[in-house]
Amino acid sequence: MKQQYRVRNWSEYNLALRQRGSLTFWVSEASTEHWLNTKPSEQLGAPRTYSDVAIMSVVTIKNLFQLAGRQATGLLASLFELMRLELPVPDHSTVSRRMGKLEVTLPILNREQARHVVIDSTGVKVYGEGEWKVRQHGISKRRTWRKLHLAVDETTGEILAAVVSTNDWGDSEILPDLLEQIGGEIEQVSSDGAYDTSGCYDTITGRGAQPVIPPRKNAVIWQHGNCKAPPHPRDEALRAIRKQGRKKWKQESHYHRRSLSETTMFRHKTAFGGKVQSRKFENQATELLCQCAMLNRMIQLGKPVSVPVAA
Repeated sequence: MKQQYRVRNWSEYNLALRQRGSLTFWVSEASTEHWLNTKPSEQLGAPRTYSDVAIMSVVTIKNLFQLAGRQATGLLASLFELMRLELPVPDHSTVSRRMGKLEVTLPILNREQARHVVIDSTGVKVYGEGEWKVRQHGISKRRTWRKLHLAVDETTGEILAAVVSTNDWGDSEILPDLLEQIGGEIEQVSSDGAYDTSGCYDTITGRGAQPVIPPRKNAVIWQHGNCKAPPHPRDEALRAIRKQGRKKWKQESHYHRRSLSETTMFRHKTAFGGKVQSRKFENQATELLCQCAMLNRMIQLGKPVSVPVAA
């Protein structure tokens, strides 16, 4: 019988869900003061008119409401007019030109405890052929997608690190970049079988964390008992699976918590549609990272606290 759960903080969680849909718009004094660029140009030519704060504001509104470039600038201009703010709004071409060079920082709450990080990736659609043409004529050589790699805090649900790549990059190749972005102590890293490589194990153990990765069904021992080196985490997991079964090993190692990364992928695609609007790869990466930052702000408003219900 499947375990049932009950939400204990329903009133607080209900308020958090309502706040996610709130249209309250405010501009901090710091953003107003730094809206225009005051730094002298380090290159030849005229200095930039708008700061990165202004460009990121337009990108955020564009992604939040799923608007085209001109519509996003028009919405922001109308909001400034209603708020009686005499601030100019960058046009869509300026935003598109500057977007790929923006540095996006994920808002993450500080935690003193060591983190349990769950890692996974998902495909994101790009502009191009529609679903109808694919069904009628098949996928052409030019049709492609982007991969969004996420490292999620198992406890808070926050996205700790994100990397955008093309579809020819393997998941295991991106894992070092994800862990490099995470500060603080990591207790455990859980991921699926796509990360079952020696490089991933070395990267995880190098951070002092316990890797929880299911070995392949045809896996063999890497270091036998007569080896002088300390036991390898993969070999220990493989021996435990052979002794008590894969299902029992997953339960004892808390591997099932890895599904929270898939939950984050579902939240992302539900909120933003699972596709990008930009045409250049650099702009697509900024667009997806901006969406990850917004997901963190949403979940920081409040999340459900579920407890198991006795049968």
